[in-house]
Amino acid sequence: MRTRFTVGATLVAATALLSGCSSTNGDDPASGAISVENCGRTVTLAAPAKAAITLNQGATETALSIGAGDQMIGTAYLDDTIAPQWEQAYSKIPVLAKEFPDRETVISRKPDLLLASYGTAFDDKALGSQDELAKIGIASYVSPFSCADKAKRAPASWDAIARETSDNGVLFGRPSAADEVNAAMRTTVDGVKAAATGRGKKIFWFDSGTTTPYVGGGKGGPQLIIDAVGGTNVFAGIDGNWADGDWETVITADPDVIVLADAGWDTAQAKRAYLENDPVLKNLRAVKTGAFIVVPFSESTPGARLADGAKSVSDQLGER
Repeated sequence: MRTRFTVGATLVAATALLSGCSSTNGDDPASGAISVENCGRTVTLAAPAKAAITLNQGATETALSIGAGDQMIGTAYLDDTIAPQWEQAYSKIPVLAKEFPDRETVISRKPDLLLASYGTAFDDKALGSQDELAKIGIASYVSPFSCADKAKRAPASWDAIARETSDNGVLFGRPSAADEVNAAMRTTVDGVKAAATGRGKKIFWFDSGTTTPYVGGGKGGPQLIIDAVGGTNVFAGIDGNWADGDWETVITADPDVIVLADAGWDTAQAKRAYLENDPVLKNLRAVKTGAFIVVPFSESTPGARLADGAKSVSDQLGER
């Protein structure tokens, strides 16, 4: 589960070939010192990471997508299930905790790098600050979409996702693998844009919540997917990746399609049941016609699986 922030086939084939591999296309995980800029910090390693711990599913799958499984000594915090193309590599990595592991557990593993999808990994209630970890020789990297300083957060874009993958390529000494993943992502997204199966459709992206719906806003992964398929986001005016919406806006918009994020903490099935049993919401056009699209939460976050999410939404729209 991720903390709320107010603010396809080609890809699968390419990453399946890369996952679990040691070195591809001349990449050398044993090469010299490297550094990347991240959220206003410089992440520096004496050599590409060989003992990394990933603290969220998104970070885990980005690392696996470039074949860095053998350089990972731990992982944590799944939102749903690991994508099939990375299951084998993932199964070889120790799972340290269902959510965030405690600081002592992480330190005892002697990691050289921690990677997180959300800045909450480095809260006092989790692993403590990045500065404190740096003092004991542990480098850390946060997805640029979730920098603690909101002013430093990267606007969600396909190019920004590619940059995060490239950062991982540098940190793990696998830049060529990262380039391949990025090329596959762009091919998938270009295909989705060309199909434009959502053209002319109003789309409500329902992430979680009932009293107040938590929705896909205008600046994150859901918006990138909706733009790619050619649709209109009911909550495009909200400034954030995900944000608190309101049912009045949904009722007024009467969307053509409702996307249901499927996550361990709030399943698509539960959200659909809520909509179908609410005395007002059950009268929405999309609810009455069963115009639901289901997407794993991990395919709605900016990262290794967002292009797969776009392809899935595109295909499901095309089947309607």
